[in-house]
Amino acid sequence: MITTEHQILFCNARKLSKIADKSIDLVVTSPPYPMIQMWDELFKSLSNPIKEALLNGKGNKAFSLMHEELDAVWTEMYRVLKYGAFLCINIGDAVRTIDEKFQLYSNHSRILSFCTKIGFDALPVILWRKQTNAPNKFMGSGMLPAGAYITLEHEFVLVFRKGGKRGFDGPSEKMARQESAYFWEERNKWFSDIWDFKGTTQKLNNDKLRKRSGAFPLELAYRMINMYSVKGDTVLDPFLGTGTTTLAAMAACRNSIGVELDKEFKDMITNQIQNSRSFLNSRISERVASHLTFIEECRAREKSLKYLSAHHGFPVMTRQEINMILYEIQEILMEPKDRIRVSYRKISENNPLPPAETATKVRRSGIAKQQSLGF
Repeated sequence: MITTEHQILFCNARKLSKIADKSIDLVVTSPPYPMIQMWDELFKSLSNPIKEALLNGKGNKAFSLMHEELDAVWTEMYRVLKYGAFLCINIGDAVRTIDEKFQLYSNHSRILSFCTKIGFDALPVILWRKQTNAPNKFMGSGMLPAGAYITLEHEFVLVFRKGGKRGFDGPSEKMARQESAYFWEERNKWFSDIWDFKGTTQKLNNDKLRKRSGAFPLELAYRMINMYSVKGDTVLDPFLGTGTTTLAAMAACRNSIGVELDKEFKDMITNQIQNSRSFLNSRISERVASHLTFIEECRAREKSLKYLSAHHGFPVMTRQEINMILYEIQEILMEPKDRIRVSYRKISENNPLPPAETATKVRRSGIAKQQSLGF
């Protein structure tokens, strides 16, 4: 039986003594955004100089001090990551008026600068265009020139690597990599530098947690985990929040460690994990349904796919996809000391694949479930 293990640590991510050097295969995270007001109280609690800078209208100083708090986390990430492993950071820039002066605070460039300084290699970034229905897309003087400001409608996913390319030595490592392949059409979408899907609506009953949570959607974490790790790897999120990265790792058959400073998130994380099985399986089913739709589209264009999946029997575009295996979650077990064990079974003739015509239904049901859980 295939299983994965997941652990939640309630501690400060600036000093992760419980995590060994060079033990993590991938970091996927979204930190508190400096100079976004919803995180002011958190940063103030970490540093009196930050509180004083904000109270005295010193925006640039507060910005610098906030990032110094995050710098300690990126330094820890460099320590715990293996050679050839990746660090993926979802971050947005901030615009804010302080002391009657409106300006941009470029969080992404500040993190890029520091992470490369400590030894990470920066790779091409992803622009996540967050869909919005807001009727007013401008800030400032409206239709009158010289006083309006650009509206920020995207965030960044920064991608760093520690050292050179990861090696896959021996038959077992090479096979794990092949079994973790993604579909050709997924590769074309995921490795674009522009992602376009909705953000996450925060449905939190606790006002304090609502102010502390800026969860990214499961889709963002799920893509990054499939792109930059293989089945059985360990994924770390030093700013776990409501637990999205843990859920994405569960869906992708990876182990995970989530670190969260605020213990008030514990019940919410546990509840979401316990109730996530059908939602996560719907995302896995959606991958299959979308691929079957892709196959039908190819046939309609009289384009044949040369290869067959060895484990699932459907056609695939390339030789690299032949040995990929898709698993669905069979059971989620909550264990002592904030540990979770997940068991899986391979999607097969005993677990019928959704037909191509159900792709839209599966996708819609998955989105509805995601929104109901508050991801």
